[in-house]
Amino acid sequence: MTLALDDPKTIGPRIRMMMPTLTPLELRVVDGILARTDFGPDTSIRTIAEDAGVSEAMIVKIAKKLGLKGFRELRAGLIIYNKSPTAELHQDITPQDSDAEIAQKVFRTSVQALEETLSILDPAAFEQACDLIFHARQRDLYGIGGSAQIARDISHKFLRIGVRTSMFDDAHMMLMSASMLGGGDVAIGFSHSGTTTAVIEPLALARQRGARTIALTNFANSPIAAAADVVLYSTAQGSPLLGENAAARVAQLIIFDAIFAAVARRDLVAAERNLAATMGAVTAKRQHK
Repeated sequence: MTLALDDPKTIGPRIRMMMPTLTPLELRVVDGILARTDFGPDTSIRTIAEDAGVSEAMIVKIAKKLGLKGFRELRAGLIIYNKSPTAELHQDITPQDSDAEIAQKVFRTSVQALEETLSILDPAAFEQACDLIFHARQRDLYGIGGSAQIARDISHKFLRIGVRTSMFDDAHMMLMSASMLGGGDVAIGFSHSGTTTAVIEPLALARQRGARTIALTNFANSPIAAAADVVLYSTAQGSPLLGENAAARVAQLIIFDAIFAAVARRDLVAAERNLAATMGAVTAKRQHK
């Protein structure tokens, strides 16, 4: 994935998405750079290098590893990003925060995740994912832990409009599922880190068997991305307490809310008919006054 500076909201998330490719030293340097709020046109590479305790050549190397031409492009992007309203949304939670302040910070971090995820959403990948899901004969969803809850929510949504899916959150069952897939089928893997082997392995097996594969992850160049025909990315800037998963989970759910709506639109008559049927089936389970 290459970085683009045409939208100021993209530079922060795109850098974060590339961070797993960095060494521990490079990661420490980038963390320090992202924490700076004093970036200006006159900020020199020498200043950054001295503050980080590394050479100027190392700063240039890191910038290129992040997909940029060099330090000047990195500096220009961060100047724009740090001034954007989206960047200002995120604030770390501190022990001094009141409950009301914590609630506000958590909500603002989720809003930031949604804004930035939308800014990096690849329209072509989104449309391809919708087409694959709509036309698939069998749709198997794979996720572990928190990602399993996202997959389960998505499976529920699709069932409401008659789009049948099977959701698996057990490593053995996922592999068994993948071994039964083939041409015309779709496997969808959910992994925030992109490194969960229990999800990567069945996704790769499904692809080997001829099925098309879709991955939803937070990081570019992650192992799960290499196992997928289509990759959709979320992004979130977490806090030490919440981590990235909390805000990323919101962004990932919204990505598939949008996919759900786009898939339904492809045959709106059938979607509305099936929605009426599934809603009617559970009406008796609700209390009425």
